[in-house]
Amino acid sequence: MENLEKLKTKLKNVEEALKIELSALRIGRATPALVENILVDYYGAKTPLKQLASISAPELRTLVIEPWDKNALSSIEKAIHISDLGLNPIVDKNLIRISIPQLTEERRNSLIKITGAKLEEIKIRCRAARDEAMKETADSFGAKKLTEDEKFKTKESVQKLVDETNKNLENLAKSKEREIKEI
Repeated sequence: MENLEKLKTKLKNVEEALKIELSALRIGRATPALVENILVDYYGAKTPLKQLASISAPELRTLVIEPWDKNALSSIEKAIHISDLGLNPIVDKNLIRISIPQLTEERRNSLIKITGAKLEEIKIRCRAARDEAMKETADSFGAKKLTEDEKFKTKESVQKLVDETNKNLENLAKSKEREIKEI
């Protein structure tokens, strides 16, 4: 069924979107995913940092950003400052060092709430994809392209896919919450 294949693709994209959103949350540990998508004003074009520099985490709480074009150093520093991550970049010759501070209990609780909100946003997208697939199935049945048995089997398959995706999304969020709670 082409409905199901389209839904599988959408649900995979929804899962990937949550992974990306959660990887950008700062949890007191240095990871390149934290800054790689920051948009830098590079010669008048907004460019993701990962396209302008190598980003590494040589230590648990330190990020090192080494631009390929040394002229982009100040633009990168400025972009990190104005991002809402609350990071303080330090220019050290031809690279930027960022120390990731330890998380406070208040910040941990805030991050857990943000994780829950992001999960709910993604679940809404998942439900929208399910509703669209259900509508297409009903339309196909109405156009006599599906028998009643096929309609029910398709709807069952759609719900099963959505349930599996929701379970995966919940697991991703719980994993991130555990990571946030780690000291």
